[in-house]
Amino acid sequence: MKSQTGVYRPVDLARAHGLSAQAVRNYERAGVIPSAARTASGYRVYTDDHAGALDAYVALVAGFGYRAAGEIMRSVLRSDLPTVLAVLDTAHVQLQRDRETVDRVASAAVMLASSTPATPGPDGPVPIGVLAHRLGVTPATLRKWERAGILAPTRSRTARAYSPDDVRDAELAHLLRRGGYQLDRIAAVIEQVHAAGGPGPLAASIDQWRDRITARGRAMLTGSAHLADYLSFLERTHSNAPVSSDK
Repeated sequence: MKSQTGVYRPVDLARAHGLSAQAVRNYERAGVIPSAARTASGYRVYTDDHAGALDAYVALVAGFGYRAAGEIMRSVLRSDLPTVLAVLDTAHVQLQRDRETVDRVASAAVMLASSTPATPGPDGPVPIGVLAHRLGVTPATLRKWERAGILAPTRSRTARAYSPDDVRDAELAHLLRRGGYQLDRIAAVIEQVHAAGGPGPLAASIDQWRDRITARGRAMLTGSAHLADYLSFLERTHSNAPVSSDK
C-alpha cells in the first residue's frame, strides 16, 4: 500500500490487510495503533505512522496471538521497549518448551506403542497437584481428563495417585490438547495406543503439531521483522520521542 501524500482513510489501511474499516477504527480504540487526527468534519486522518503500526500489529498477531501482539504494540506506543522485548522473549521460551514437549512425548509414544512397561520413578506414583504443576495445568483440568476417559489414576483413600504410565498419558493429552484436539479424540488416540493398535494415529498427531510449531516459529519471525521495521520508522521520524529502553 502506497500513498502519494502519506495520508490514508480507514478504508485504505483496511484494504491492505483484508480488514474492514471498522476493524481499523477498533484497533485504534484498543490502542494498538496510534490515535488518528481528525478533520474539521470529524473524519479520521491516518499517516504512514498508522500504516506501519497496523502492518506490525497484523504480522505480530499471526505469530504471537492477539493478546501478546496487543501488549507489544501498546508498549511500543508508550515507548516501553523493555516490555516489548520481554513479551517477545516469553513467547520464544514457550515455543521452545513446546518443541521439547513434542520430543519427550514422541519418545513416550514409542514406548507406549511397543507396550514397553514404564520404569517407575524414584518417588513412585505422584499426586494430582504434582502432576498438574509439572504440566502447567490445574488439578481441575486433570479431573476433567479423567471424566473424559483419558486418565485412570488409582486411588489411595480419596486421593488420586498417578503412575508413570498415567504421567505419560497426561503428557500425551497435554500435547494433543495444545494442538487443538477435542477430549474425545484424545481419549480415542490414547486408547488405540494402549491397545497396541500401532503408533500411526499418535505419530500423525505429533507430526501435525511439529508442523504447527514450525509454522508458528516462521510467523513469529515475520512478525518480529515487521515490528523491527516499525521501530526503525519511529526512530527516523520521531526523533523527539524515540522508543526508549527506560521505563
